[in-house]
Amino acid sequence: MTETFRALLIEDRDGKPVAGFRDLTRDALPDHEVLVEVAYSTLNYKDGLAITGKGRIARRLPMVAGIDIAGTVVESRSDRWQPGDKVIVNGWGLSETEWGGYSRFQRLKPEWLTRLPEGFSLQDAMAIGTAGYTAALCVDALEDWGAIRPGGAEVLVTGAAGGVGSTAISLLSAKGYAVTAATGRPETHDYLAGLGATGFVDRATLAEKGGPLQKERWAGAVDSVGSTTLANVLAQTNYGGAVAACGLAGGFDLPATVMPHILRAVALLGIDSVMAPQAKRDRAWATLAAHLDKAHLASIARVEPMSKLPELAADIVAGRIRGRVVIDVATS
Repeated sequence: MTETFRALLIEDRDGKPVAGFRDLTRDALPDHEVLVEVAYSTLNYKDGLAITGKGRIARRLPMVAGIDIAGTVVESRSDRWQPGDKVIVNGWGLSETEWGGYSRFQRLKPEWLTRLPEGFSLQDAMAIGTAGYTAALCVDALEDWGAIRPGGAEVLVTGAAGGVGSTAISLLSAKGYAVTAATGRPETHDYLAGLGATGFVDRATLAEKGGPLQKERWAGAVDSVGSTTLANVLAQTNYGGAVAACGLAGGFDLPATVMPHILRAVALLGIDSVMAPQAKRDRAWATLAAHLDKAHLASIARVEPMSKLPELAADIVAGRIRGRVVIDVATS
């Protein structure tokens, strides 16, 4: 195929990953069974690290960045998918080991695709994206553990103004949980209250070193920060509570002890969105379809052209992004 289209490609330059726009043809794409015309992708923290070069996300180069895809099947060598099917892809190593969503076309393995849930547009799906889908995985895990209940003790959400946090607050409040948001940006309080947060904690208080056991407060928590923040959240979680950990924006270390786990039976639930089995993915998207307020979704997300990715990547790494950024791949 000689028709060209734009993609954001990360390449090796003098031993360093450097991102830039390139014109590709379909022949340059991986030899997978399903060709998808990409309508939208997203901007996640991991994407920001990859594009700015502040984190070596891509494990092989060259690499098309973008960990999310929403689009339409164009060609398929798989019986599972037909031209015209609307699909989404979250994780599966996109932007790390497999070419991702910042490309007008992409070839993908059939098992990576999830059918677009009824009631969502392709843009809606990317307003949710991996961040929102991960938030749903966290909520499902906390409910499965049985530590949180509607009308009960508070559920804490760290990184509250980010994509995972915003969606987690919306889902939890819709389900009747009392939600406290941890954020370092007071200017986001009205936004977070609009999503359903009823209390606020300054994230700086959670980033300071604390004791291994602290005053009990949280029935459960969704944590996307990690490091000292996660250690403090565990130390403040009620007896029998649970913390769903899904991120490491504050660091990948965990300066904690076993005391919350063996003296208060607190569970640390690790949430992986990249390689999650299809059953968990389907359940998470069903949770989103049933409980995510479309009005909240509109306030969480904004749409930006793919051409703005370099500056948007710098903003998300610097903590200047609120909510979700949908990338219009057709507007390059």
